Amino acid sequence: MKTVWILNHYAQEPGGPGGTRHFSLARHLREHGWRAIIIASSVEHGTGRQRLADGERFRLDSYDGVTFLWLRGNSYTGNGGDRIRNMLGYTLAALRVPSAVLPAPDIVVGSSVHPFAAWAGARLASRFGVPFIFEIRDLWPQTLIDMGRLKSHHPMALALGRLEKSLCHKACRVVTLLPKADQYLQTIGVSPDRVVWVSNGVEITDRTLPAPLTGERAFVLMYFGAHGSANGLENALLAMERLQREALPVRLRLIGDGPAKSRLVQLARELALANVSFEPPVRKSDIPSLASEADAFIFNLIDAPVFKYGISSNKLFDYMGAQRPVIFCCNSSNNPVMDAGAGLTVPPEQPDALAEAIRALIVKDAEERAAMGLAGRRHVQAHYSYRMLADKFAGILNECANSV
Repeated sequence: MKTVWILNHYAQEPGGPGGTRHFSLARHLREHGWRAIIIASSVEHGTGRQRLADGERFRLDSYDGVTFLWLRGNSYTGNGGDRIRNMLGYTLAALRVPSAVLPAPDIVVGSSVHPFAAWAGARLASRFGVPFIFEIRDLWPQTLIDMGRLKSHHPMALALGRLEKSLCHKACRVVTLLPKADQYLQTIGVSPDRVVWVSNGVEITDRTLPAPLTGERAFVLMYFGAHGSANGLENALLAMERLQREALPVRLRLIGDGPAKSRLVQLARELALANVSFEPPVRKSDIPSLASEADAFIFNLIDAPVFKYGISSNKLFDYMGAQRPVIFCCNSSNNPVMDAGAGLTVPPEQPDALAEAIRALIVKDAEERAAMGLAGRRHVQAHYSYRMLADKFAGILNECANSV
């Protein structure tokens, strides 16, 4: 069996909050003769939970046969200096990875939630004389530029751009989670035939899902996931304020955490929203049970230019896999909800449009909403199951391994 090291700073083990992309891929890669070792930070992103005990510099854990190597990182909150130190600390720790406790890699994958982790992956691949695969989860610096956090001519943007271009050219293949990212990568000289789209996905089981609850109760909308600036959840609160003025029997449950949550809670207070509740994040394993309590989901993002390259959101696939209709409030080049006929689509940052979509969904009969939910589940089962995505990923690993 061949070995692939996957460097993902924020990789999540099963059972915790957040996406488990690489764990899910790793489970199914074994069927293709690949053993994946996931090298991640000991500090859980979003919660700050420290996985290592005092005095531990690293630890190997196994989850359902998938090995995680946790490298000690410093705790942080928000996006300030402590988070930058955490990024750099992970990068340096990865370069000093205790390779004596691991089987040598046949391939190294560097995953760029931030590009420094991918740079460490490229260095390790060079050290071991094996192919390097660059996995682009976010386009740095383009995402920061399009979100208004950096000017295109800022020295940091220019440095990140040079790093991104260098990593692309060092890589045997560039894996992207965004379906149209090849259009961006062509502008920095990356040939489209070296770029492969491997989306996020969902684990689908054959179990029968419960129907929404019936009876005299409010229609339950749900959002679970990050509460960050890109999610633009102010839009959902303003839509709920309009529905509250109409005394419409609808409730929105916002489940999760993030840097924007305190601001959202304050806005809900200012709007005197009685139809919105804020709840803590839940473990990934609890999502199916939680999702069964919803009548429908809201997927919301701000209107940012970077989404022209597409989106690949864990929570969207979880929503669709939960067999409930989805209101897709986003301006992106791909729209799985529309592709599947699994809900309604409205433009972003327009609370009146979102409120109207919620009204329209509520007045539909239960059978029509159930048909939307079933269409969404069948769509992600056919196109976004992790078993199918792992088959595609294994093909990339095999191509690069055979090219040496």
